[in-house]
Amino acid sequence: MATVTSSFHFSTLTQSSQRNFTLSSNSPTFRFRVGFSCHYLGVRASSYASKMVVRCSSSSVTEPPTVSETKLNFLKEYKRPIPSIYNTVLQELIVQQHLMRYKRSYRYDAVFALGFVTVYEQLMEGYPSDEDRDAIFQAYIKALKEDPEQYRVDAKKLEEWARAQNSTSLIEFSSREGEVEGILKDIAERAGGKGDFSYSRFFAIGLFRLLELANAMEPTILEKLCAVLNVNKRSVDRDLDVYRNLLSKLVQAKELLKEYVDR
Repeated sequence: MATVTSSFHFSTLTQSSQRNFTLSSNSPTFRFRVGFSCHYLGVRASSYASKMVVRCSSSSVTEPPTVSETKLNFLKEYKRPIPSIYNTVLQELIVQQHLMRYKRSYRYDAVFALGFVTVYEQLMEGYPSDEDRDAIFQAYIKALKEDPEQYRVDAKKLEEWARAQNSTSLIEFSSREGEVEGILKDIAERAGGKGDFSYSRFFAIGLFRLLELANAMEPTILEKLCAVLNVNKRSVDRDLDVYRNLLSKLVQAKELLKEYVDR
């Protein structure tokens, strides 16, 4: 039997002279070696107050899993075969996300989650079984030692919020109160140097999804949103090009597979 094979390179970065925003998107457990010692120095009590002074010293060495261990975890979580047209991209994505996940500056955020969920839904569109599609999602996120339910909940939360926004309100989140506004403010502070923040292409796709749902697709809106979030727009543009190319190749491969099956 002939085999339909496909190759996608999500990590390949492409540049374009014009930015066109017409895209529509419908280890084993960590090993810790910890030494911890506490020295109780003294207690001074009186009828009014008591004080305890504790001096603690600790040393911790964390060994993150290897890429091979993460991929093995995925295979342990989901044991059924996956058609190559989907598995090829999944394997590349999990390698890329492993590298993001275990960077020292990595910190999970809801925009990142929205970006990944968007990519995953696009990739797995048309998968033979909805139940298997969800099981693969669960296995993928668990292999990275994260919570798949949190990804889903946060992505849905941001989608619902974005649908209620417009071009103006989207970029003026910092002047309002609210759960999602708080999430975006926290990201802006961390990206501005007040904490850990590691930009990634999933974050870029999450931003794009917010714009799409708010019907705010003008390039100037993306530029303003990147500015208020303290994110480099050139990096976002670059990674959205990658996303477009990935989806284009995926559509072509699915069409090729459909033609082969229909023969």
